[in-house]
Amino acid sequence: MTILRARPAPTLAAAAALAAAVAATGTALITGPAAAAQGCRVDYTTNQWPGGFTANIKVSPGDTAVSSWTVTWTYGGDQRVTNGWNATVSQSGTTVTARNVSYNGSIPAGGSTEFGVQGTFASGGGAPTGFTLNGVPCNGAGPTGAPTTTAPTTAPPTTAPPTTAPPTTAPPTTVPPTTAPPTTEPPVGCAGAVLCDGFENQTGSTPSGDWSVVNPDCSGAGTATIDTTTTHSGSRAVRINGAAGYCNHVFIRSTKNLGSVGSVRYARIWVRHTTAQPTDHTTMLAMTDAADGNKDLRMGGQNGAMQWNRASDDATLPEQSPAGVAQSLPLPTNRWACLEFMVDGSAGQLRTWLDGSAVAGLTADGTPTHDIDGQWYNRTWRPQLTDLKLGWESYGGGSDTLWYDDVAVGSSRIGC
Repeated sequence: MTILRARPAPTLAAAAALAAAVAATGTALITGPAAAAQGCRVDYTTNQWPGGFTANIKVSPGDTAVSSWTVTWTYGGDQRVTNGWNATVSQSGTTVTARNVSYNGSIPAGGSTEFGVQGTFASGGGAPTGFTLNGVPCNGAGPTGAPTTTAPTTAPPTTAPPTTAPPTTAPPTTVPPTTAPPTTEPPVGCAGAVLCDGFENQTGSTPSGDWSVVNPDCSGAGTATIDTTTTHSGSRAVRINGAAGYCNHVFIRSTKNLGSVGSVRYARIWVRHTTAQPTDHTTMLAMTDAADGNKDLRMGGQNGAMQWNRASDDATLPEQSPAGVAQSLPLPTNRWACLEFMVDGSAGQLRTWLDGSAVAGLTADGTPTHDIDGQWYNRTWRPQLTDLKLGWESYGGGSDTLWYDDVAVGSSRIGC
């Protein structure tokens, strides 16, 4: 049996009248006799993609309040739960058990609370059955009550690339320019950065030279071009046409050796985009972490606000609870915004600024904080970043058009 780490979320208000009867063994019971759980429901809303799924589970005790709860169900296939939030979740065989955490055990009569799970499967199986609350069958007809299947409102976490064949469209070529780049002044305010680029030395329509176009894993409709009509400064910027769907991602990757920056990395990026960040998880910036199996440290958005995400375990900063998301900000649309960040690999810390102001929810300060970086520090994190990629990747239905300009990376804060 594997015990899974819970992802915290905001508390529910305690009921005015809570039952106090708990068996001597410590097993949680519905207050009053089991028959009092009239109307008990466990609603299971799932979102599935090839090889993985998330599910939101809503617990409603019916006409009797509970002071603590244990929910169980049985999978009909080879589903395996790998993560949970708002509950302590374990699995034995096909049976899953979820117990309340300290802040959401009390549910009043007629009330409800929610928790979630993330999992994987090989061949899948039927919908889960046998839902119980504190040992009492729910959903009307006993342990075979069927779950609900309404569409979820949150995006699935990213997992390994889909097993279906990628589109046959070839990725853009990255032929270096055949003529020497013009000599131009670097963007103002680079402060001795290792990378300082306003894209003024780009001579063709496809980024080249100091940048290469990359489509990790598969390629599709996403494109990266040099734009002369929308710029932050000078006469050129990079335009990313980011299409929806995993294989439509596209990035430009710096060809400079950014490993020479050292363990403390500061970056300044001017970015402009057209479409408000969706509920689905998206990425607009990624850096390979040599200390994390060369998986990417990613920045993008989810639930309408900016977030950091670790590709290796799908940890997010802030946590994707309503209180956590509220500590972040949406990336402004239809104007240039100055995005800055600092990653300290020695201390395992991360800070983010938008237009010069620190963003609390995008700060990992080394001390786990509920709703912000509690999940981020579920393991030791000491990143060793080696590159920089700018572009677009969508893990759901989100598409966007973005521009990048005046990009700088160095060992001290560069500023806007």
